[in-house]
Order: sequence, then C-alpha cells, then structure tokens
Amino acid sequence: MAGPFIASNARQGQSADAFTIALGALGWAVSEPARADRLLALTGLTPDDLRARATDPALLAAVIGYLEGYEPDLIACADALGVAPADLVAAGRGLA
Repeated sequence: MAGPFIASNARQGQSADAFTIALGALGWAVSEPARADRLLALTGLTPDDLRARATDPALLAAVIGYLEGYEPDLIACADALGVAPADLVAAGRGLA
C-alpha cells in the first residue's frame, strides 16, 4: 500500500515514482552537512522551509534542479538512489 503522500500526489496526476525519487533526492541532498549548507545557501531556503514543504512537488522539483546545476552531485545522488541521472532529471520535470 502506498503511503499517504505518494498516493495523494499520484491522484494529482503526478507519478508516484517521480515523487518517491524526488523525495529521495531531497533526503540525499541534506544527508551531508556541507551539501545541505550549500543547498540552503544557493536556494535561499531555510531548514524550516524544507521541513514544512518536504512533500511539495514544486520544492522537490527545485531540489532536483539544484542537483542538475552541479553534475557531480546529480550523478552521486542518482547512484545513491539506484536510478539513472536522466531518470532523476525526468522526475524533477514530472513534478514541475
């Protein structure tokens, strides 16, 4: 059974896979302090923003967009999630 967030987003016409991949990307992006600090500094987001909007498709798409801006992170994140970098990018576009 899908979790409430995944099911909710799937009902809105968004792929549950895209949502799951993007949520994983957010988790990966903030899992290392220096990388999390860079995300916050470059996006202007705050930790409170991330907590409050962690399931917001627009925020998740923006996080993937941030990863696209630095290819080594995009590749490392995709590798950690077990997806191709192109699939990670497609997930972001699917949520935008």
